[in-house]
Amino acid sequence: MNTVSSPSETKPTADRKRPSSGPAASSLGLVLAFAALLLPFVIYFETALSIAAIWERSGTFAHGYVILPISLWLIWQRRATLRALPVQPYLPALAALAVCGAGWLLAELGEVQIVRQYAFAAMLPLTVLALFGVQVAKAIAFPLFFILFGVPVGESLIDPLIQVTASFTVDALRLTGIPVLREGNNFSIPSGDWSVVEACSGLRYLISSITLGCLYAYLTYRSFLRRALFVLASMLVPIAANGARAYMIVMIGHMSGMTMAVGVDHLIYGWAFFGLVMLLLFWVGSFWRQDQETAAPVLDAAAPRAARIVPAGRMAGVALGLALAIGVWPAYAYYLQHGQGKAPVAALNGFQPAVAAAEPFTDWKPGINEANAHLSRNYSVAGQPLGFDLFYFRQQHEGSKLISSSNRLVGDDKSPWHDMGASARSESIGGRQLAVRESVLNGPKERRLLVWQWYWIDGQNTVSNFGGKLLQVKQKLLKGRDDGAIVLLYAPYEENPDAARAAMRQFLATGLVPLETVLAANQKP
Repeated sequence: MNTVSSPSETKPTADRKRPSSGPAASSLGLVLAFAALLLPFVIYFETALSIAAIWERSGTFAHGYVILPISLWLIWQRRATLRALPVQPYLPALAALAVCGAGWLLAELGEVQIVRQYAFAAMLPLTVLALFGVQVAKAIAFPLFFILFGVPVGESLIDPLIQVTASFTVDALRLTGIPVLREGNNFSIPSGDWSVVEACSGLRYLISSITLGCLYAYLTYRSFLRRALFVLASMLVPIAANGARAYMIVMIGHMSGMTMAVGVDHLIYGWAFFGLVMLLLFWVGSFWRQDQETAAPVLDAAAPRAARIVPAGRMAGVALGLALAIGVWPAYAYYLQHGQGKAPVAALNGFQPAVAAAEPFTDWKPGINEANAHLSRNYSVAGQPLGFDLFYFRQQHEGSKLISSSNRLVGDDKSPWHDMGASARSESIGGRQLAVRESVLNGPKERRLLVWQWYWIDGQNTVSNFGGKLLQVKQKLLKGRDDGAIVLLYAPYEENPDAARAAMRQFLATGLVPLETVLAANQKP
């Protein structure tokens, strides 16, 4: 007699064969995916913290606090579309994440903070791509890209923007009929003296305008051309507006007999003017808005559930691959830098050039980061006073870096000395070429200093910041050290700097080799 099983008897067996495809498994996969999104923040916590620290101490980059919330809000606006999209991990993104990690490592070894921070920020959209797939990442491409605006960048534009602002202001004053005597970033008009300093560069206006411009273009336009044109306008308008702002402030001061716009009030006028300019820019841009047009249809949220299921096992594998792709680099950096102990102070007193010592002749002090060791001396070469400063760095860290934008010949805007600009020169010293960065400093009572500056890194001299960083990375990877030095040689002059140059050449003819010998002796084997 044959026994026939009823449907009720076979159903439990079938159910037991499909646990990995059910709603619970799908939910677990998504939970793992969202948890894995936090991995870059956990692994690169110090880098994330360094970004927030700059937001805290610099008003120029305070907008960074709202970048991530805005990105999350933009993603939330797309939630209906995202619900309908399949979650399909994209494994090639792990290779891109590994490249970002390698870039972070090189930046860590070379102490290039901006590259380190951008490498971390780029990991965030790539992590979304790796975990959720191409379709999801494409649907929220702009919100993911917008995260990059949180990285504090732009300090290298300060000096060029100062030059543009100073030139615009001086030219506008002359067109107005006001006589102007300009020297570098400083100029004089009949009613008083003015100086274009860092706060006048307009960098804060420019960064704010570009950030707002990109956001406005994304929300207001659908055409790529319109978006690109508006972003371009948001770059150019604040530069021109900052020049107009500076001219307006000088004119207010001039017309009021230097009683208005010469203190904190000129900052208030500047921000009010910038707000008006941005309002006008958005108003003009609204004439071509496309956000009120019919949007593209949203995908059917009732799409087959099977297309959106994420097996928990597969997602766990992707999360593990993600952790390895981005986690190995900080571990290797820690291995290279760990266990060095406290750095001994470099012995620089062995430098004894064959020239006569002299008394100090200037009150100028360079604004260089705190170094491991510092040697400052004064000499006399054929009756020409010379100053010599040597800053030796090792075990570099934040606040003590060899190559940094905070290392300046003039420490702050309140200094009576002004940097009039620099140029690269190649000098023949002892039968070989030495590249130097030559700067002119103007001080009180029309005093002038000619300054030669260069870096010494791993036995090589260079004036290139980029080349110096490469030498630092090579030295750290191959030799496990980051020693380097800043060399400053300076002399006073009146009209013609040739005598000062000749004295510095004569000093280096006998002093360069002993200097390099002392520096090399301080390196760890």
